[in-house]
Amino acid sequence: MVLDGQRARVDFALAPVARKLINVNPNTISWIGLILALLCGAIFYLSGDADRTWLLLVGALMVIVSGYFDALDGKVAKLSGKAGPKGDYLDHVFDRYADVFMIGGVAFCGYWCDPYLGMLALVGVLLTSYMGTQAQAIGAPRLYAGLLGRADRVVLSTLFPIIQFVSIACFDLTYIDIAGFQISWLEIMMLWFAVVGNATAIQRAIITWRNLGEMYPNSEEKKDGEE
Repeated sequence: MVLDGQRARVDFALAPVARKLINVNPNTISWIGLILALLCGAIFYLSGDADRTWLLLVGALMVIVSGYFDALDGKVAKLSGKAGPKGDYLDHVFDRYADVFMIGGVAFCGYWCDPYLGMLALVGVLLTSYMGTQAQAIGAPRLYAGLLGRADRVVLSTLFPIIQFVSIACFDLTYIDIAGFQISWLEIMMLWFAVVGNATAIQRAIITWRNLGEMYPNSEEKKDGEE
């Protein structure tokens, strides 16, 4: 949530466009964002070829554009009075698929990242989001707490491909040496998703458990009594 709490600051870039698209169905905008995320994942997947590292820059741009559409659909829905639970549900579903597409493209291209680390990164990202929405589903407050929110992932998924490209193009370094280990910049990003993502998921689970204890202090006793 380092950046998720700053979303209001980018309203200046969303509101003018949203007003022009006020007659467009917000779900259509959501679909466009999802398709862009799929293309982004394919681009990252193809960027592992030695002659295609320039695709990292294209992928980084696609992350930004996809993230913009992801934020734009909600803004259009609010301005047009079309915001509702169905649109919110669709948005959450598409966000998870977008995460899988973009992160999976890096994880499974076979060049930038160890696939096992990639799987851990996906688990961390998906569980982080799940813990936030599951809290709301069971009646607790929706959670955005933690170090790895959706906005943070978008920013990191933009910056690290650019850093990786610059490292190769300017310094001829695909991997850097850290304490005797060879690791790429994109692998560092995936390591962050894996470690901090899972830590954020655990943090959210603990917060929700405590919130439920405050909301339903006698729930365990009632359950025991029913039995």
